Amino acid sequence: MIDDLACLMYLLAHDDAAEGPYDCSRTELLVRAAALADLASRGRLGEAGGTVTVSGTEPTGDPVLDGVLRDAADGHGWKHLMRRHRKQTMTQVEDRLTAAGLLAVKAPRTRFGTRRLTVSDRAVPAALRARVSAVLYGDGPVQEIPAADGVLLALAAAGGIRSVVSRQDQKTFRARIDACTGHLAALAPGLEKAVRALPTTMIAVQGGMGGS
Repeated sequence: MIDDLACLMYLLAHDDAAEGPYDCSRTELLVRAAALADLASRGRLGEAGGTVTVSGTEPTGDPVLDGVLRDAADGHGWKHLMRRHRKQTMTQVEDRLTAAGLLAVKAPRTRFGTRRLTVSDRAVPAALRARVSAVLYGDGPVQEIPAADGVLLALAAAGGIRSVVSRQDQKTFRARIDACTGHLAALAPGLEKAVRALPTTMIAVQGGMGGS
């Protein structure tokens, strides 16, 4: 089972009815953010004076993460890296999930349409949503939550994935979501700030100001 955060984030945001991500531009950013958080948790990305730093030169073995690492080597901020090459990263995630048998490719509906991707086993994203919901609705200390689950909850909330965090959940469990987001600061203060700013970044991207 693939367990890197970028792939899990994609599955969490997948909309079966739409046969793809619930919102492509938002999901692209969330997938990039998840990849950055994954690399930071592995100790491969850090921060110095607000600039993302790379530790080590060896590849991770994951083409998605290796691509993000190459982008980070140029010396940028977290928000810039979330926007950069986000479409390419999501395509790589889709290809990885397809190769693993978790996504099935359907032909476009029209001659010039794009490929349609469906989840091969709906139980997989359902189990993932249940896993993140358990964190949201749980009453145990946030410090004891698996780090990956806390990151997924923070991103799902920031990205407005309503199948995971409803508008009412956003209000009712504000403190718990905030605590999970705050834990990102232990990886890098700038990463936490960039995740908190994701709603604004998404608006900018959808308005055509998000970069390539």
